[in-house]
Amino acid sequence: MNKEQNLIVVSGPSGSGKDTVVKALMEKYPTVEISVSATTREKRPGEKEGVNYYYMSVSDFEKKLADGEILEHTCYCGNYYGTPKAEVDYRIEHNIPVVLVIEVEGAKNIKKQYPHSTTVFVRPPSYEELSNRLRGRGTENEEVIQVRLARAVEEMEYAVDYDYVIVNDAVEDCVEELYAIIEQSRK
Repeated sequence: MNKEQNLIVVSGPSGSGKDTVVKALMEKYPTVEISVSATTREKRPGEKEGVNYYYMSVSDFEKKLADGEILEHTCYCGNYYGTPKAEVDYRIEHNIPVVLVIEVEGAKNIKKQYPHSTTVFVRPPSYEELSNRLRGRGTENEEVIQVRLARAVEEMEYAVDYDYVIVNDAVEDCVEELYAIIEQSRK
């Protein structure tokens, strides 16, 4: 087995529920770990440093990027998001299944660097449901929601480039489907 098979990349548009699904996966299957991303966006209510993200200033993020400590990154809605390289390499080397929850641009970069990784795209059941989920968060104004919806349409076109596509219309079912993919990819 190539150790890179322990790396599972999960993407999907904002509001697809990918973070909810992965959180539920971690709770049900604790042997699977998540790589915590770094971001320059503000912390949302209930989020914790080192659990949801590593929150940092733009200058700190750019320094880590310049020093090669960020594996992949993107700028989304005015904020940087990126994957600390050490988070991934440690788990791969120690044969620990690790999930990255990243944007489609980052997923392409990861697949180039780790060709034996598995990519999974999480889709919402419909555009209407996606819109309802984004508005239901109550964390962003209408202008940001419209940007996220427009970006979602673009991102869903990339689903064909993924190894697997799953529809998140029921979190529990999506968790089981994702776990089955993880188990299959490690064989």
